[in-house]
Amino acid sequence: MRDALRRYRRACDYLAAAMIYLKDNVLLTEPLRPEHLKPRPLGHWGTCPGLTLVYSALNRLVAETQQRTLLVTGPGHGAPAIHANLWLEGTHAEYDPRLSLDGSGLAELVRRFSWPGGFPSHLSPEVPGVIHEGGELGYALATAFGAAFDDPDLLVACVIGDGEAETGPTAAAWHSPKFTNPGDGRVLPILHLNGYKIASPTVCEAMSDDELTAYFTGCGWNPLLVDVRDTDDPDSPLAEALARAHRQDSGPPPMIVLRNTKGLGLPSTSPEGTPLEGTFHAHQVPLDADQLSAVEQWLRSYRPEELFDADGVPAPDLLAVPPEPELRLGRVPQANGGRLRRDLPLPDVAAFAGTEEESPTEALGGWLAELVRRAPDTFRVVCPDELQSNKLGALLDVTDRQFDRAVPGHTEHLARRGRVLEVLSEHLCQGWLQGYLLTGRHGLFPCYEAFVSIVDSMVNQYAKFLKMSGEVGWRAPVASLNYLLTSDGWRQEHNGYSHQGPGFINQMLTKKAHTTRIFFPPDANTLLETMHRCLSSTDLINVVVAGKQSSPVWLSPDDARAHCRAGTAVWPWASHGGSPDVVLACAGTTPTAETLAAVQLLAAAAPELRVRVVNVVDLLSLCPPGRHPNGLSDEAFAECFGEDVPVIFAFHGYPSAVHEVLHGRPATQRFHVHGYLEEGTTTTPFDLLASNRMTRHDLAADAVRRARGWSSLGGDLARDFQRQRDEFLAAAYRDGEDPAEITGWRWKR
Repeated sequence: MRDALRRYRRACDYLAAAMIYLKDNVLLTEPLRPEHLKPRPLGHWGTCPGLTLVYSALNRLVAETQQRTLLVTGPGHGAPAIHANLWLEGTHAEYDPRLSLDGSGLAELVRRFSWPGGFPSHLSPEVPGVIHEGGELGYALATAFGAAFDDPDLLVACVIGDGEAETGPTAAAWHSPKFTNPGDGRVLPILHLNGYKIASPTVCEAMSDDELTAYFTGCGWNPLLVDVRDTDDPDSPLAEALARAHRQDSGPPPMIVLRNTKGLGLPSTSPEGTPLEGTFHAHQVPLDADQLSAVEQWLRSYRPEELFDADGVPAPDLLAVPPEPELRLGRVPQANGGRLRRDLPLPDVAAFAGTEEESPTEALGGWLAELVRRAPDTFRVVCPDELQSNKLGALLDVTDRQFDRAVPGHTEHLARRGRVLEVLSEHLCQGWLQGYLLTGRHGLFPCYEAFVSIVDSMVNQYAKFLKMSGEVGWRAPVASLNYLLTSDGWRQEHNGYSHQGPGFINQMLTKKAHTTRIFFPPDANTLLETMHRCLSSTDLINVVVAGKQSSPVWLSPDDARAHCRAGTAVWPWASHGGSPDVVLACAGTTPTAETLAAVQLLAAAAPELRVRVVNVVDLLSLCPPGRHPNGLSDEAFAECFGEDVPVIFAFHGYPSAVHEVLHGRPATQRFHVHGYLEEGTTTTPFDLLASNRMTRHDLAADAVRRARGWSSLGGDLARDFQRQRDEFLAAAYRDGEDPAEITGWRWKR
């Protein structure tokens, strides 16, 4: 076994190096010439030998124990090593016959890496066994734990590079075992400590074994230190550590610190004398293409003629290393979690509908509680300590916050088993949920709107993963990633400016149209309908922005269902007159209330003004249908907004978001958008609206100024509205609260 593993790793290392450099002559059957090299050698060699060492050791563990194992690879730019292992175990050929286990398939594999139309330079959804790309560092360990939740028979091995270990998300993720229970799978982190990142030593490299042991012990782990830098048999100590970790069934969970040589197998120096093996110079492409002789000498040092026959078929002892096919790392079913996904047993929303006035999120909390009863092991809520703050506390009537530690002092709703995971790290919530969804389950991420942008970069990567997954024929659809953004900026007066930021909406508008949806349900019943729709969907990122304050229920359950289906619709009960002089449009809980209050101001001051009210629940329905699948047809758009009528649009977020989605519609200059203008402080709700020109008075004033045929009368009325607004503001500044005319306002039908 020792010789076979050594030869297996030598074959993988050769293939990895060949993928970085070669496009032809992949088995060096003739002298290497410049035309055999790729014009742009790409890849990260430094981590490849270590990744193959881990992969081969996991093969051995799986073969001996029959333990189904998923591999999450943080150093995703070490993709050549993973490709080499997938090819040798035959998984690549199962998904793509062109990657057959012979000379033709080997040549295809080597040429395809970092080649136009081929595999990217890092792991990606096109690669079997992958649920985490690793292109952006920091999220591997959280994703691994998400994959392990509610899957007690699964082992998730997670390789974390020592560069990645310097990131904040990874630092938080070391505490993930405190949030697991006996019904979850096991995560085995392997810190790949090879000493260097791109151009400098890593922090972990500067830590002694005692310091590393103390650090990880303090985080709650049982660290097993494995140093293979000065041994000619690295397989045995790593195999022993893996076997010990697998046997351990009590006490702090095991993790492995693997000290390894960076870029093992390289020449010690380049032709110019630059140190290579064991230095940061080994990190990416260690030898330049014009150093042809050195590249050839290095590649030939692996003696490929001893590993592959004349037809390019790997030697039999190499093919015997991986476990039986159904247990191979590249074939683990959880890595194509869409095949494991089952639809949620969603409750009927009608039983939870509101009637007069209700907190939208409070109504949703009752519905989610019933969902948890029905789906006790396939649905989770991840939240950064904001569940009750956002009035979703009904969930805690049927489940608890999962936490696997005894804590001193007073606690509530804390237990070893629960469907809610609360931690003050948006990164952890995002990573946990991604891993959970990609392995076939469902979930919801409620978050304060201003702070969900902490995961902007993570959701960027996830959107790219979904986009590429949709282009891979064998990947099955996974449950959508659902955000519920609450505690929005319009009602954060007790927290102030720092808690006001709707920029996540604009961030989502940069994603592919077939990936992203953005919803602004205006009341409790539309929120219920929207969430039912989101939790029924697949392969989407759904952003739902909803209020938590008690607010009017504008629509009956049937009307809410029809409205959500339309995406954007006229509210005839709020409109008056025939063909409109002006359209008042709104999207969001607070903008909807201010718009309807503006309608009443206009009805009293200018009863002859014809006003149409349009509510937008699906922001992307405003897009032209050629730009987004949810876009209204040209006819439906005109039925809502007319063709030449001025539109005063009260929008929840930055005005630029509305202008962006309207691009491509005719006559968009008639849309005048009121939204968040980056003005705020700790003040009353009405003052916050006024500072952003979003009060009912601002909307009414803009309407009479711009309405067709009202240019002469509109100016005087607008000044009256603004004078009344300023009087209310003066009262708020005098009394410290908004006047009763504002707080006690109710819609009169």
